Amino acid sequence: MTFDFTDRGQKPVVENVEEWTLANDNYRTTVWTGKKMQMTLMSIQPGDDIGLEVHHGIDQFLRIEEGKGLCKMGDAEDNLTFVKEVSDDDAIFVPADMWHNVENIGDKPLKLYTLYAGPDHLPGTVHPTHQDAIDDPNED
Repeated sequence: MTFDFTDRGQKPVVENVEEWTLANDNYRTTVWTGKKMQMTLMSIQPGDDIGLEVHHGIDQFLRIEEGKGLCKMGDAEDNLTFVKEVSDDDAIFVPADMWHNVENIGDKPLKLYTLYAGPDHLPGTVHPTHQDAIDDPNED
């Protein structure tokens, strides 16, 4: 199956989200940016992670479609007191202003999608690798 991975925000879209997520091989692909919500697909390589981050004023939802990860959250960068293993079909809810990271602890890519309420990345953002995301001057 072929998917459109362009950012089609502000337009109606219907996709099989599981298949769409599994087909994405980029570290991050922004596929829909609205006024108050954004969706990205992610493929985290074994031993890599999302990157320790906090979204000020933005709640976040992540859904694991495939793989095994370790979710960490806390009120400060050096105080991640919530730690839980995650895998296929798990949902992660990250409150606004909460530090968090998800590490791939499996032996295959960790495939997930995430919803930001409101948007966190520029519309159409694509990062083929984690390093590309780190090097992007538009990212926090």
